[in-house]
Amino acid sequence: MHDDGRYDDPRLTGPGGRSPGDPVSRETNYQEWAVNDPRDASPHQPADPTPRPDASPTGAVRPVSSAPANVPPVRDPHDPSDGPVNAPTPRPAVARANAAVPARFEPQPPVSAVPHQAGAPDAVEVPTDTPLAAGFEAETDAATYVSRETPTREEDDPPLAMEAMRAVQILNPSGEVSMPRPDRTRVMCVANQKGGVGKTTTTVNLAVALALHGNRVLVVDLDPQGNASTGLNVPHHTGVPDVYDCLIDSVPLAEVAQAVEGIPNLWCVPATIDLAGAEIELVSVVARESRLSRAIEAYPGHFDYVFIDCPPSLGLLTVNALVAAQEVLIPIQCEYYALEGLNQLINNINLVRQHLNPKLDVSTILLTMYDRRTRLADAVEQDVRNHFGDKVLQAVIPRNVRVSEAPSYGQSVMTYDPGSRGATSYFEAAQEIAERGVKEPVSRNA
Repeated sequence: MHDDGRYDDPRLTGPGGRSPGDPVSRETNYQEWAVNDPRDASPHQPADPTPRPDASPTGAVRPVSSAPANVPPVRDPHDPSDGPVNAPTPRPAVARANAAVPARFEPQPPVSAVPHQAGAPDAVEVPTDTPLAAGFEAETDAATYVSRETPTREEDDPPLAMEAMRAVQILNPSGEVSMPRPDRTRVMCVANQKGGVGKTTTTVNLAVALALHGNRVLVVDLDPQGNASTGLNVPHHTGVPDVYDCLIDSVPLAEVAQAVEGIPNLWCVPATIDLAGAEIELVSVVARESRLSRAIEAYPGHFDYVFIDCPPSLGLLTVNALVAAQEVLIPIQCEYYALEGLNQLINNINLVRQHLNPKLDVSTILLTMYDRRTRLADAVEQDVRNHFGDKVLQAVIPRNVRVSEAPSYGQSVMTYDPGSRGATSYFEAAQEIAERGVKEPVSRNA
């Protein structure tokens, strides 16, 4: 059966009804078609003389068509006077008119107000006090409307924005002194006889962080591997004046120190492979334990911080660093092996204090390579804090791949990726060290 949008009701033909040539379209609402026409009622439903709005069987109000009054009549294929029978039947012009002209809706009473008729489907009564869905308002002024996608002040900034803010804070492009400068030069020896605990990484990043925020810093690379020189992008190949010349040939430290490129207020004394034989040559030198101390004291300039990167041993190079320093910074890896060798290091520090350097003190403990996913790291942290107390920094250095990638580019993590977690942790550690040196004097280690 072909449905062309209209139908011929045989009940409408005959005396008083519509002619066969006047089909009734389902989309047409003629003015002469009265509402509740008795001819529209079903045989089982009595005619309702009360006028009511035209409604669909489902109860939805049907809009009144706004078609113009001069719409041409629709041809009937059964009427010979309208043209050939086999001529193509044009679609009703009313549909085109309705598509061009927006429909006009007349105000209708609520659905619940429509009188119920026998045989008609029950109308669903819609309560007027139904709460609206979340995020929508019934009557809202356009000037005060706030979208749900608009961030409020209470919400946190996006991760990228927070990372950019941290990067700007760490790099300090203004160059102002944002970390307090000490009243005297603080010579800190970064020592631990266990290798791979982060001595060189800690030395480089703390020095860069302090230098970026207004402090004058000198880094002395006392490790024959020269990793601190690599991290600061300072030449340390054979033939370059290094710390070996200061220890063996008594060359002034000012002639050996090199300015670090890109970092203001930072200098580095490099180390070459020649330093590997310095321990053997220092055996026969007079006052072999204090050679580095006298070189630092003879430096004509003034530094706020002097960091000495020690080798992973307890030989003469480490003893020279302990004699020259006033404070000892011990980086501790959050593993059991790091705790096992810590007791022997403390004993050697006590021996140096008793016989060579009474001012030496273990002032700072820094936890490195912290993995928060493991219980071992938490257990090591608790043991270290219970034993050393306030000497342990609140800042903890996590495992971060950016810290390991930075030396391959000749940079510290502070300049390589200043927004990373590793850079943020070292920045907090440097800030804590700077504040401790100003607020309270260095305490003695029991």
